[in-house]
Amino acid sequence: MTPDSDLIKFRPEEPVKTSPARRHGDSWRVLIVDDDDEVHQVTRLALDRLEVLGRPLELLHATSAAECLEILSREKNIAVLLLDVVMESDGAGLQAVRQIRNVLGLDEIRIILRTGQPGYAPEELVIHDYDINDYKTKAELTHSALTTLMVSSIRSYQQIRSINQHRIGLQKIIKAGASLLEQHSLQEFSEGVITQICSLLGLHAEGILCAQTHHEEDERNEDIYILGAAGSYAPFIRQRLSNLQDRHIGELIETCMKSKQNLYTDNETVLYLGSQSGAAAVYLQTTQTVSEDNRKLLQVFLTNIAIGYENVKLFQKLRNTAYMDPLTKLANRNEFTRLLQQRQNSEESPQVAVLIDIDHFSDINDGLGQEIGNELLISVANRLRMAFGTDAVIARVDADVFGAIGDEFNLSPQSVLAVFESPFNTRDQVLTINATIGLGRLRDLGTQGLIMLKRVYIALNSAKKRTIRHFDYYVPQMEEAKEQRLQMIRQLRVDFALQKLSIWYQPQYDLQTRRIVCLEALLRWPQEDGSYIPPGVFIPIAEYSGLIVSIGAWVLEQACAQLAQFRAGGITGMRIAVNVSMPQFRSPAFIAQVANALQRYQIEEGELELEITESVLMDDPEAMIQGLRKLKSLGVQVSVDDFGTGYSSLNYLRRLPLDKIKVDASFVRDLATEDGAAIAETIVHLGRQLGLLTIAEGVETAEQEAAMRDMGCQEAQGYYFAKPMPLEQLAHLLEKSPT
Repeated sequence: MTPDSDLIKFRPEEPVKTSPARRHGDSWRVLIVDDDDEVHQVTRLALDRLEVLGRPLELLHATSAAECLEILSREKNIAVLLLDVVMESDGAGLQAVRQIRNVLGLDEIRIILRTGQPGYAPEELVIHDYDINDYKTKAELTHSALTTLMVSSIRSYQQIRSINQHRIGLQKIIKAGASLLEQHSLQEFSEGVITQICSLLGLHAEGILCAQTHHEEDERNEDIYILGAAGSYAPFIRQRLSNLQDRHIGELIETCMKSKQNLYTDNETVLYLGSQSGAAAVYLQTTQTVSEDNRKLLQVFLTNIAIGYENVKLFQKLRNTAYMDPLTKLANRNEFTRLLQQRQNSEESPQVAVLIDIDHFSDINDGLGQEIGNELLISVANRLRMAFGTDAVIARVDADVFGAIGDEFNLSPQSVLAVFESPFNTRDQVLTINATIGLGRLRDLGTQGLIMLKRVYIALNSAKKRTIRHFDYYVPQMEEAKEQRLQMIRQLRVDFALQKLSIWYQPQYDLQTRRIVCLEALLRWPQEDGSYIPPGVFIPIAEYSGLIVSIGAWVLEQACAQLAQFRAGGITGMRIAVNVSMPQFRSPAFIAQVANALQRYQIEEGELELEITESVLMDDPEAMIQGLRKLKSLGVQVSVDDFGTGYSSLNYLRRLPLDKIKVDASFVRDLATEDGAAIAETIVHLGRQLGLLTIAEGVETAEQEAAMRDMGCQEAQGYYFAKPMPLEQLAHLLEKSPT
């Protein structure tokens, strides 16, 4: 040690008194770097018991620049560095300064250079560029000078650190606010608040955000729920605060909400987050009391977040309106569609989507009232939730259609249908209902939510057509058939508009005279390649699309026009029979269309015959009776087509104003069997008893013609006599027909 150092005088050493260990935050940390052990001892004694701003010093020691850098790289919050310039090399201290500022990036620590060599001075640029707090020779650092320099350096450190903390804190507030406002989910927002506050304070994310919320069952009853959580509290999200095992935490949160003030303890912090819609609070484990500076930062943060919290709650309400069914509190169609697409990429076990349609729900609504219907829907929702709610997403997709997404093993057809095995209790009603379900494995449904939902609906519609089992799985062939059907509907509309459809005629013969007495008008749909689409294929499609009403009106018009042409050509006593579909007969304009056509073409009584199937007659017998009477008053003849296949009521059959019944071709085909012959003979006999003419359909052999004639059947048609043909061929046939 140099003689100049002796200017620091100290009394003889006294026994060291132990004191309770302090945390780093309770003291100012000073690093002494010198290769002379005596300097360390003298400095330690000079700074003994010195307190700055109410906090003592904590001294750390290093004997070389390398050791100094190693300590600074791992130790935090060192306020002052007393650094010898000359140590293992002449410029070791100056080189250490460059490393501290440029490499370690420590810009807050105050650096005091000192040297025992009065003639050695550091470079001026080093002092200027690297923010050196002071430069002294060891001879200048008397006890008083060292104390004064230490106090001023620590104050400078505190001011710089405070400015930096406020700057960093404000940056975090701005960043946190922007980040949180991007989150629309209340749970995500709540978890984000915890994470951002902990980041602001430099803590590990560990805490909960709670709020007073309404019970779904009783909006007047409030309780405190955990909206978001981080760390070990995460499993309690969406649970009541009372479910926490630590009652102390619950009491702190309740106190904070009631007092509407922040609470700070030695190792816990509870922050009040007030809003117009209710109180909320954030509980954090802080391990130490939050400093006054950080409290101010928190207040700025909470003021901004309170507005964001209110906006997120409003968004949550809007989202619930958009994505939640208000009656059952289940996910609605929009949410179900979104979740379908989301679950498509799930790596869980094979997933399946299910649509559950309540059979004949409209009858319950119409018969028992909408209130009972709503209660039934709520009961079904609750039972589905109880059966599958923990393992699957349950939704109300349509008025009487529920949906589920989950593990294929759990959502099997049998397990879903089992939900409906026991009756449902609604008020004083006990309702037994059935359901039809459509299923689709997510891997087979595509990647877009709406398309996936459409395909499960295809499976549901397929299941509705089944008579034995009440479910069906989607397979691509279903969609292909549906697309073909839609394409056929579109093409039929186009071809009908372009008048590409045509009418062929099949003669009906009097079995006694072999004279043609009637022509059945049959619709044909020709194709570009010269082929024809069979009526059994396109007629159901026309009925399904509603186009059959317009097509039927056109056929009626063409038939009446043809009758007028026959009369003009000298052919008299000829009838034309036109088939009438159920949608056409139900049309309010149908009878008026018939009357207008009869008048326009001056059709005489008995020339126009309308063929109506037995199933149409039995759809609404009373309305049918009234409609047929009006048609009969116009001079139209009425025949029952396919008689014997529609389970007619003989009572209604007796009352219907009919002229003819047609023995279905299936019975004519079975004339060779005892049962077939008996049925055909019974129908002919019934027609005779009711005063109706009978005609046999599908006669293909001479034996069938003879058998029907012998039974007393008056007329017949079939390939044995003539196939359906276009008008050009029919003209030649009519010339050869006996008069």
